[in-house]
Parts: sequence; C-alpha cells; structure tokens
Amino acid sequence: MFTKEKRARRIQRKLLHKYRLVILNEETFEERFSFKLSRLNVFVFSMLFALVLIGTTTVLIAFTPLREYIPGYSSTSLKRKAAELAYKTDSLQHVLIVNEQYLTSIKKVLTGDVTIENFNRDSVIEAAKTDPAFLARTSRADSLLREQVAKEDRYNPLLGARERQFTLYAPVRGRISQNYDVQTGHYAVDIVTVKDAPVKAVADGVVIFSEWTVQTGNVIILKHSNDLISAYKHNAIVTKKQGDLVKAGEVIAIVGNTGELTTGPHLHFELWSDGFPLDPAQFIDFD
Repeated sequence: MFTKEKRARRIQRKLLHKYRLVILNEETFEERFSFKLSRLNVFVFSMLFALVLIGTTTVLIAFTPLREYIPGYSSTSLKRKAAELAYKTDSLQHVLIVNEQYLTSIKKVLTGDVTIENFNRDSVIEAAKTDPAFLARTSRADSLLREQVAKEDRYNPLLGARERQFTLYAPVRGRISQNYDVQTGHYAVDIVTVKDAPVKAVADGVVIFSEWTVQTGNVIILKHSNDLISAYKHNAIVTKKQGDLVKAGEVIAIVGNTGELTTGPHLHFELWSDGFPLDPAQFIDFD
C-alpha cells in the first residue's frame, strides 16, 4: 500500500514538475521569451489543440463548399447541379436535332435537292382541313376583312366555296414564263410581271428565312400551317425579316432580278409540303 502511494506521488510530481521554456538569441544568447511548463500543461494544451483542430475541420467540411473539393465526397447541391446539367444536356440535344432537321428542310428549299413524290391539290386540302389553325373561329372584324379581300379577287379560284379555309393568294399577277418541271429540277414557277410589283404572302405564316444568296439573290421563305412552306426568290428587296409574322396578302418583297440564276425581272415561286415540292399552278391562279 505504501509502495503504491509513493508511486502515485512520484507520478504526480512528474506531471506537476515545472519546466522553463526559454527562447534565446542565437548570437548574443539574450533571452527573448520564456514561460513555465509542466507535463500536465503540455498534455492538456495538446488535447485542446487537437479537439479544436478536429472541430474546425468538421465544421469546414460539413457546412462550407470546401467539401466539394474532397475526392469522393458528394453533396446535395453537387447532385442537384449534376441533375440540372443532365436535363440541360438532354434539352440541348433535342434542340440540336430539331435545328438540324430545320436546316435540312431549308437547304432543300434553297437547293432543290429532293426526292420526288406525287402530290395533288385535294390531298393537301384534306390535310389542311384537319389543322386546328385553319379550323379556328374568327372574329367578326376578321371575317369582314376576309370578305373584303375575297371581293378584290385575291382568293384562289381553283378552290370551291367549302374549301375556302385553305385559300392560297397569288403572290403576284402575271404570265408564267417557266412552269414547274420535275425532269429539269425546276421545282417552281417563274412569273413575269410589271416592274417593282409587290410580292405578297400566299397565306398566314412566319418568316423562317430572309437573306441574300449568290444564285437566287434576295430570298424570303415563309412557313405556314400544316408544314406548308412558300419560297420567293430573285426579289429586288425583302420587307420582312426572320421571325416576323405575316398575314395572307401582306407585302413581303418587291419583284426584282437579283442573283446569278436570272435573266430578267420575275418572281421565282416555290411551294413545299413536308419537305417535298408542289406545283404552285395546281393551287394558285397567277393570271
């Protein structure tokens, strides 16, 4: 028992024994700083420093963005950002596909590089009748305006009274100098008309192309309901820009003689349905 008490006292003396830590100037041995220490003080200070260090590290990792830089560590915000990026990537892929299809369709209209299929007026009219845009009810003011336009003989005389919902107006009045010809790759009609005659939209639509091209000069292309596209080439000027909404009979250009593939003032007019050319003379009377 006595031995255990002596041993305990010896350990206590070692823990509480004071030591002096002195910092001296190496050249002059001048004392710069000193303080007393004991083994117990050093142990306590070391434990407190370790606890503070562990606690600070834990807080930084758990509550600050620094955790994202730790390899293998995942956070809720990081998962959310990854999901958002995945959605954006999928959306961008969809938009890219749609744009590629759109550009391919426009390229066909501009170059005439197509596979020929047979179309007739009746099939296009029947398809148009199922389009909600053509079946929508119009206001009284709009109805009166359409009646006035009809009286001015701008509607398509090839269509019967019950088919007036799919009316195509003549872009210009004049003589057809070159007809639609699949064999020669001329998927249009060339209409010779008076100088500086206004070119009008054949139906309500939106401008999807309005630019200058080397071969066909000033070109404007409209997209209508039911995937119908109309193209107007060799214009002197165009009065609408891409994205503009136009009404049937509205002036969109002026007849001209621009581009390499022209021999005089005329309108080169094309109709396309779902990426395939149509003979405009089957739907419009240009006289």
